[in-house]
Amino acid sequence: MESGREMSKEVAAPLLRKSEEENNGVAVASNDSTFCQELKKVSSMAAPMVAVTVSQYLLQVVSLMMVGHLGILVSFSGVAIATSFAEVTGFSVLLGMAGALETLCGQTYGAEEFGKLGNYTWCAIVTLILVCLPISLVWIFTDKVLLLFSQDPGISHAAREYCIYLIPGLFGYAVLQSLTRYFQTQSMIFPMVFTSVTALCLHIPICWALVFKLGLGHVGAALAIGVSYWFNVISLAIYIKYSQACQKTKIVFSSHALLSIPEFLKYAIPSGLMFCFEWWSFELLTLLAGLLPNPQLETAVLSVCLNTTTLHYFIPYAVGASASTRVSNELGAGNPKTAQGAVRVVVIIGIAEAVIVSTFFICFRHILGYAYSSDKEVVDYVAQMAPLLCVSISADSLIGALSGIARGGGFQQIGAYVNLGAYYLVGIPIGLLLGFHLQLKAKGLWMGTLSGSVLQVIILAIVTVLTDWQKEATKARDRIVDKSIITHNAFA
Repeated sequence: MESGREMSKEVAAPLLRKSEEENNGVAVASNDSTFCQELKKVSSMAAPMVAVTVSQYLLQVVSLMMVGHLGILVSFSGVAIATSFAEVTGFSVLLGMAGALETLCGQTYGAEEFGKLGNYTWCAIVTLILVCLPISLVWIFTDKVLLLFSQDPGISHAAREYCIYLIPGLFGYAVLQSLTRYFQTQSMIFPMVFTSVTALCLHIPICWALVFKLGLGHVGAALAIGVSYWFNVISLAIYIKYSQACQKTKIVFSSHALLSIPEFLKYAIPSGLMFCFEWWSFELLTLLAGLLPNPQLETAVLSVCLNTTTLHYFIPYAVGASASTRVSNELGAGNPKTAQGAVRVVVIIGIAEAVIVSTFFICFRHILGYAYSSDKEVVDYVAQMAPLLCVSISADSLIGALSGIARGGGFQQIGAYVNLGAYYLVGIPIGLLLGFHLQLKAKGLWMGTLSGSVLQVIILAIVTVLTDWQKEATKARDRIVDKSIITHNAFA
């Protein structure tokens, strides 16, 4: 017991000294950072993060396009459905759960406990790989699942083949998302930009060779994704091993990492649910559109809207990633005022981005549909949906920023409850009422989901405004100290 108290003093001392120095005015420059300085920090992260997220997303788009040029409709339809199925059941889960590192690694890095970053990252890699095992089992039976939803047997079989050969890519994606958060929380964005863009550039000829040259068809398209993800992982791993910038936070396997799994899951499960609840609601929207009268038109229009908002979401997601890093770093460093300043900057950026993009879409609403279809009926319908689309884009801009703040502050559990209530207790029921009962069709379904998004923005904004940042900084630093004591006592 006495050694535990001594360890507590040893670990707490450097953390408390930093806070005391701040109170004595040594860290005044950090607390008095101007809006322009914070804007520069956030922007310098957000812009390259857009390139990272878009490059990783386009790997699957390129594979789908390659299969489309095969001219085999069954393969193309199967890959389209398989891609959606894989996103819902696999990639979205891993992407959401990896968000726990934005809290753990971000706050730990801010507290200058550099050695723990490697432990948390290794813990995330192990945990997410284990999560891939049941997901892989589900993918093996993709055709059985799709047949339960009355899908065509030929398309279901093609989807199953694609998902099975995509399994190596799933494991690569699990490691990649862990490494992405490792770099992101240290504001080391450009190594990710380089490897992600390089992987995308190489993916195009690799996919072409496997699909056409070797004649593997849609199977080759799935294998190409796995090759590209693992290339990205290996490239980042080499950088970590040989870069001087990563020496303090190097990822080394140790039993300390395994002890962190319960703590990781504490944040990873609500983080995953927070992300998936929102993602799944939009996928459900597409399924419901198939039950409307004239389902071809309604589904096509909703697909245009969903693809548009998905492409746009990379911008607020990148802003949110920057917000998460800045907030978590400053809370871990014991600088609540600087964290609060970062929150203000990120929200203002979100509002500005929403105004700019919404104005663009409302001005070009009559030609937006031509980017996806030459059918005049679809184009006109999309133009009618444009005002609602602009509101959705505005909501997404704020959701991206506020969700990033929530991850940085460790509020994932609140976010999960908010998303569950906003979309499944409010948004989807309203969508069903407007779309089917009041016969507003696709517009009604979209309005329902939009109401969920607006409610999510309102609640997250209230949570952010009411947050006591001083208290959160204290909690973050206490957690880091307690974790150090527990780890020391376990191996004493």
